[in-house]
Amino acid sequence: MGLAVLDCAHFAAGECRSCTWLGQRYDDQLAAKQAAARALVDRPGLTWLPPVTSPAAGFRNKAKMVVGGTADDPTLGILGPDGAGVDLRDCALHLPGIVAALPVLADLVRRADLTPYDVASTAPVSRRGELKHLLVTESPDGELMVRLVVRSTAVEARVRKHLAWLRDALPQARVVTLNVQPEHRAVLEGEREVVLTEAETLPMRLGGVTLHLRPRSFFQTNTTVAAALYREAAAWVADLAPSRLVDLYCGVGGFALHLAAPGRRVTGIEISADAVASAERSRDEAGLPGTVDFAVGDATAAEHATLLAEADLVVVNPPRRGLGHELSRRLEESGAAHVLYSSCNPQTLARDLADLASYRPVRACVLDMFPQTPHAEVLVLLQRSE
Repeated sequence: MGLAVLDCAHFAAGECRSCTWLGQRYDDQLAAKQAAARALVDRPGLTWLPPVTSPAAGFRNKAKMVVGGTADDPTLGILGPDGAGVDLRDCALHLPGIVAALPVLADLVRRADLTPYDVASTAPVSRRGELKHLLVTESPDGELMVRLVVRSTAVEARVRKHLAWLRDALPQARVVTLNVQPEHRAVLEGEREVVLTEAETLPMRLGGVTLHLRPRSFFQTNTTVAAALYREAAAWVADLAPSRLVDLYCGVGGFALHLAAPGRRVTGIEISADAVASAERSRDEAGLPGTVDFAVGDATAAEHATLLAEADLVVVNPPRRGLGHELSRRLEESGAAHVLYSSCNPQTLARDLADLASYRPVRACVLDMFPQTPHAEVLVLLQRSE
């Protein structure tokens, strides 16, 4: 961490500007995020804990690489303004295991003759190429999930032919898949996943809980800070000792499983069936059936009103758009004495707090999930006003 500014040749050359705060010292970034969160969220009686820091580099557990160039000479990174590939295999933000894996995956592109998709062409008849993106996720144990986003399954046989070579060259590759995304638009991945390996999940071991990540499941991009987020939440909830907890937007079960405790009933709601399947597997491995249950459903739906009415504590971890007026209203009408809100967007958090007029924030913490950018995670505990 420290005071130094992270050097990046790609940023200096103007090739990549994704890290909009790269020219700032890390400590200055952290102070600015803390100030921005307090300006939006601060209320009388709210206690702010010290911010949770992150390594300034080598923290991203997922690489989302656009494949450009040619099958013989591929680039893995982004596309420049002219549509040409900019190679970012050495990006300093990625975990070391990902950086080491990307040259091997570039070799796979060459060996399997996977022509990069031509995004510049506009007429369907002229569109060429199959391989759109490489998505690589690294677990805390150094295992990898490798996903090749392709236009169709036309290249499946070629990838399977070289799968044994890939496993020898990259033994950390636990899960390898093809994701089929046939549309010519800015959509990162498609609905269909073809798993090429026996293993279908990537175990993400965080302290005493192992979460199983499936190819299309969401997971926080910074494992170190994600683990701190769950530890912080568990400590806060332990002080409250709720007997009935509901986790909305539960994903693969991160909050629900970390907040499980003897005598406490936990229910997680998540719209992704894949994520719920992962959460159930993690629950079963942790020996928690009967204590924790998960259901596929829209967290904002009115059908959960009875569940919310029975809750002592509701955990919410919404996407950047926040809770919205309808779900905020249902929380207002619930029986929950407390709401634990994990937000990746302090602006929508502030809007939702205005809607949650029956609650007052009593504890908050900024967690630097996204160094080198203005974004941060904010954890807030809300208590119903008497």
